[in-house]
Amino acid sequence: MTAAPAPDPDLPNLPNLPDLPNLPDLDALPRAEFAFPGPPRDRLVAAVLDGSKTSTTGLVADYEHDGDPLPRPGHREVVVDSSGRPVAVIEVTQVRVVPLAEVDLAHAVDEGEGHTSVAEWRADHERFWHGEEMRAALGDPGFTVDDATPAVLERFRVVTVLPGTGD
Repeated sequence: MTAAPAPDPDLPNLPNLPDLPNLPDLDALPRAEFAFPGPPRDRLVAAVLDGSKTSTTGLVADYEHDGDPLPRPGHREVVVDSSGRPVAVIEVTQVRVVPLAEVDLAHAVDEGEGHTSVAEWRADHERFWHGEEMRAALGDPGFTVDDATPAVLERFRVVTVLPGTGD
């Protein structure tokens, strides 16, 4: 077992969550893991919890590599923080599969990461997708994306913030 990464001092502290043994239905739900554990995930989880993140982008290649079906409206997932603790349940409200060149500004802004242009969003996401962790997760050290790469654009809503998460 690996230790959780140290919290980012520039982010608000996410609360310590209690163990949730009385919520067995959470175990039946798939996990929503935004980015990789550490400061990027902490920022994204905080954005989900404060309502500024209502969309996310995945790659068809990632779903195929993991053998996972693409999300569909009504699909629910448990959002987990960097330590793997559940913090919220989200429900997919819309899914589109488009080439990266067709990602629109509304989707980029609704990712809640502060992007004000699609070009800025794209550059940030390419750094992530071309990063060592993503390439290792895909088992392809030379993985790259281009305008034609199929992207999974999801919109979601928070169904519930789990106990111990809110103020």
